[in-house]
Amino acid sequence: MSVHSFKTVQVIPIPLSEAWSFFSNPANLQAITPAAMKFEVISKFHGEKMYPGQIIEYTIRPLLGIPVYWMTEITQVAEGSFFIDEQRYGPYSLWHHQHHFKDLGNAVEMTDIVHYKVPLGWLGDVVDKLYVKNQLKEIFDFRFEEIRKKFGS
Repeated sequence: MSVHSFKTVQVIPIPLSEAWSFFSNPANLQAITPAAMKFEVISKFHGEKMYPGQIIEYTIRPLLGIPVYWMTEITQVAEGSFFIDEQRYGPYSLWHHQHHFKDLGNAVEMTDIVHYKVPLGWLGDVVDKLYVKNQLKEIFDFRFEEIRKKFGS
């Protein structure tokens, strides 16, 4: 019953205000998620501007096209600096995702830190080693490349 974590860092050659505007808008998440996941924001009332307490609902299809409902809450927001989303309902026993932004003057350093736990105890640890860990790496590698294509490197 392990808690797993990973960190990604990407420098993006855009102003902080542009990075914040893009990444803090839930509607843009689909554009940086692999199409095979069939990720879709289904919230009706999540709004366009991020705020603490904001609930965002999604469906994803991570395995064999089977739909999975996922609800996250934006628990903390420091405008232009960081925000945190936590799973309230979905595929993980724990999902805590920090998004940090550092102004580098002519670019932004974006850091993602994720802590997660797969359910089912020791069996979940096996599933993580065989599937989940690799799938998350593929998703974040895809995001890295899509962000590079959209904003440059």
